[in-house]
Amino acid sequence: MRVDIATEPGSPDKPNEDYAATGPNIVVVLDGQTARTGTGCIHGVAWYSARVAEAIIENAALGPTKALSAAITRTADLHRDTCDLSHPGTPSAAVAVVQLDGDTLRYLVLGDVTVVLDSGTDVRVISDHRVSQTALAERAIADAMPADSPEKPAALVRMKHAELAARNTPGGFWVAATEPTASEHALTGEFAIAEVQRVAVLSDGATRAVEAFELYGWTELLDILNTSGPGELIKQVRAAEASDQTATRWPRNKLSDDATAVYCVVGFQSLRA
Repeated sequence: MRVDIATEPGSPDKPNEDYAATGPNIVVVLDGQTARTGTGCIHGVAWYSARVAEAIIENAALGPTKALSAAITRTADLHRDTCDLSHPGTPSAAVAVVQLDGDTLRYLVLGDVTVVLDSGTDVRVISDHRVSQTALAERAIADAMPADSPEKPAALVRMKHAELAARNTPGGFWVAATEPTASEHALTGEFAIAEVQRVAVLSDGATRAVEAFELYGWTELLDILNTSGPGELIKQVRAAEASDQTATRWPRNKLSDDATAVYCVVGFQSLRA
């Protein structure tokens, strides 16, 4: 497997809460969930994302679902004695895993990350948008405010509290946090490797190009990754963000978001990102 990853923080003065990791025939992308409230954790979201991603790689032999479960448990154990893991804002992250196993490609998506698979004749997009179906009233109020509104920060905190109330609960949304059983709520599936030509693994900061900004479709996104690389995709997202500094053309919670893109060409048991 050959993997090149493009990942960039939304702001140069803040840590990148996305994290990408690779191992033999596996790619993992985590998108740490923005903390607008207290977390009860001394380490932070970026630390959490990195620890979970690395633990998934270490447990890859278990397969995506069990590897994620083991990674959540291991990470919780790392800070159980120093942090309040029962805090409602304890660090959490969305997770995407793509793994090759013999003649099979397996994927896992938990939270608002995306895996795009191209067979050459059909593009399949696996996205988990359950979080966007929570805090609907609070989200609508925050989205209606321009980025420079003095009332927006408080509106975003109210939205975050409503989201946290629905996190890892039936009827809400699921992400990696402290409970290993969250992995059982992931979107999972598999394809014969012979049926897959290209794969992209994207955090929601990168999918803005298609979902939020509608610059192009998924096939065009794959073409950009193929011809110019993941860094070019993020560059185009940044240009769109910069063109809408008040977040009025494209309402969004953050003017610029952490962005990660991995591009894979599948064949002969190899990935190219």
